[in-house]
Amino acid sequence: MTAQTGLRRDPIAWLLFAVVWFSCGWFGSWEFNPNNATRMYAAVSLVEQGDATIDEYAALTIDRAQFGDHFYTDKAPGMTLMAVPFVALADAVTGDDAEFHRIRNEDPGFNRFIKIRVRLTAVFTSALFVAIAAMLLFDLGRGVTGSTTAGLFGALGYALGSIAWGWATTIFGHAASGAMLVIAVWAVWRGTRTPGGTRASIGYAAIAGLALGWGAVIEPPSVLEALPIGLWALWRMRGWAWAQRLPVMLAAAGVALVAVLPLFAYNAFAFGSPFQSGYAGVTDFAGMQQGFFGLTYPKPHVLWEIVFGPRRGILWVSPVLVLAPIGLAWLLWDRRYRDLAVLAIVLGILPFLYNAAYYYWDGGHSTGPRHAVPALGFLGLGLAGFWTLLRTPVGKLLAAQLLAVSIAINLMIASAEIAAPDFFDYAVWRAVLLERFAPGYLRTVADEWLGFTPWEGLGIWALVALPLLGLVAWLAWRADDGSVALSRQKAVRPE
Repeated sequence: MTAQTGLRRDPIAWLLFAVVWFSCGWFGSWEFNPNNATRMYAAVSLVEQGDATIDEYAALTIDRAQFGDHFYTDKAPGMTLMAVPFVALADAVTGDDAEFHRIRNEDPGFNRFIKIRVRLTAVFTSALFVAIAAMLLFDLGRGVTGSTTAGLFGALGYALGSIAWGWATTIFGHAASGAMLVIAVWAVWRGTRTPGGTRASIGYAAIAGLALGWGAVIEPPSVLEALPIGLWALWRMRGWAWAQRLPVMLAAAGVALVAVLPLFAYNAFAFGSPFQSGYAGVTDFAGMQQGFFGLTYPKPHVLWEIVFGPRRGILWVSPVLVLAPIGLAWLLWDRRYRDLAVLAIVLGILPFLYNAAYYYWDGGHSTGPRHAVPALGFLGLGLAGFWTLLRTPVGKLLAAQLLAVSIAINLMIASAEIAAPDFFDYAVWRAVLLERFAPGYLRTVADEWLGFTPWEGLGIWALVALPLLGLVAWLAWRADDGSVALSRQKAVRPE
C-alpha cells in the first residue's frame, strides 16, 4: 500500500530532499540584515571571546538587548547556538578572526567574514531543516491520500511554492521552527499508525520530542503549536494499554526536556538567570512592552492584511495556498483522517493569529508575513488533500500551473529580496520584481563565491533544479499510474 511506503530507499523522497536543499542553499539573504546579524554576532562572540555580549557590534544592529553596560542579541538562542560550530569551523579553516577586521559593514574583509558564516549556518540549519520537512511532508501527504502526486504537490507547495523557501536562506528562526513542527507531526503520525504501537514508536516519540523541544529554543512561540501536537499524540494513543503508552510518552517528554535545556543554559550563561530572556532588554522597539513581549490579542484588520493585503498578504506571495482550505475540508470530511485534519487546521491558523496579535505584525522589512511561516507546512498538507479531489487532467494541469506560478514568485523572493521594505504597498511587484529581481540584484552561490554574474548564477540553479523537479514529477506520476494499474488487476483477478 502507498501509505506504507518507506523513505529510506524511496528515490522520489530523496530527490525531493535534494532539489529543495539545493534550492534553499543556492540563494542567500543579506548578511547584515539586523535579524541575521544579531544572531551571528552573538555566535562569533561565543566562539572567539567566550561570552554572549555583542558590545563591539551593537552599533551595527537594531535587534539588540541591553542589560547594565552590555549589549546582547535580543533573539532566542537556537539559531545562534547552531551557528557556533560553523563559526568555529570557518575560523579554523580560514585562520580568520573578527578582531582582524574593522567592525564596520563597509569593510570588505568584515563583510566577507560575516557572509561566510551566515551562509554556512543557513545552509546547514534553515535550508536543511526545510528540505527534511519537505521530504517528511511528502511522506505524510502520500500516506494520508494514497497518492504520490498529491504528496508531492503538497510538499512542493510548502517548500518552494511558499515563503518558506526564502526564509530558509536566512538564519531567522521562522523557517527552522516551522520545519520542526512538520517533523514532529510526521513522527507522531508514523509512530501511532499501528494500534498499540510498534518497537519503532519509542524512536518516533523521541524524534517528536527533539523537534518540539529544539523548536522552542529556536522560537519560543512554537510552544503554542507544540501543545496541540502533544494533545493530538495522546488522542492517537487513547486506545493503547498503559504499558504500551507510558514508554512512548516518557521518551517524547524526556527528549523534549533535554532538547529545551540549552535555552535555559544560554540564559543563565548570558544573563545570570535561566529565566531571563533577551526580549526583556530590547532597546529599540517600545512596542515590545505592550502585553506579553508585544503580544496582545489578534486584530481582525491585521489578520486581513497578512492573508489578503498586498503589502504582507500570504496569498500574494504564495497564491497556490488558496487551495489549501478546500483540501483540509476534504480531509476533515474523511473519518479516517479527521484527527489529523483538525490538527492541521489548528496549526495552520495559530501562527496567523499569533502574527495578528503581535505589535510588530508586519515584521518590519519582510516579504510576506514572516511570523506566520510555521503554518505553511500544514497548509501544504491541505494542498495534498486538494490534489486528490481533482478528477480530470485539466483540473490537475490548472493546479500544477498555479503551483508553478507560486514557485516562480518565490524563486524571485529567495534570489532577490526576502526582506521587502515596509514602505512598499505592493511588496512582490515593487520591492521584489522591480527594485531587485529585474535589475539583477540577486544573491547566489555562483556569483558571490565562484565569479559568475548573478544571472548566470540563476541559470545554473535552473539547469540543476528544473530537470530534477521534472524527474521527481515524472516518477511520482509513474508511481500513481502503477498503483492504479495494480488496483485494476486486483479488481478483475478471479477468486
